[in-house]
Amino acid sequence: MTTVLNLTTRPVPTGTVLTVAGELDHASADRFLTALATIPLQQGDLLTVDLGGLAYCDSTGITALLAARNHAQARGAAIALLAVPTATLRILGILGLDQVFPIHPAPQGDTDPSA
Repeated sequence: MTTVLNLTTRPVPTGTVLTVAGELDHASADRFLTALATIPLQQGDLLTVDLGGLAYCDSTGITALLAARNHAQARGAAIALLAVPTATLRILGILGLDQVFPIHPAPQGDTDPSA
């Protein structure tokens, strides 16, 4: 079975938005990490990971999100999760990761939480 994962990036005044749609799991986490590595993060940037289109996230997907946090922090950037689906939000809460990641609801009309 092939896991469908669509990733797009776009620059915003605060940094970059990485939009994740589909399934972030064992079969697709490497694609997520590869896309992450291509984002030019600098000191003070904000990497916003928009999970509004996330259909499924397993433990490997959660690990990939933690790797994204580590990647951002290593470059002096911050990270925030946006529009986290209820099931994934529940898992983050159980693991205590809702205290590690800033989590923002989907704003009206735009995916830049600083707007």
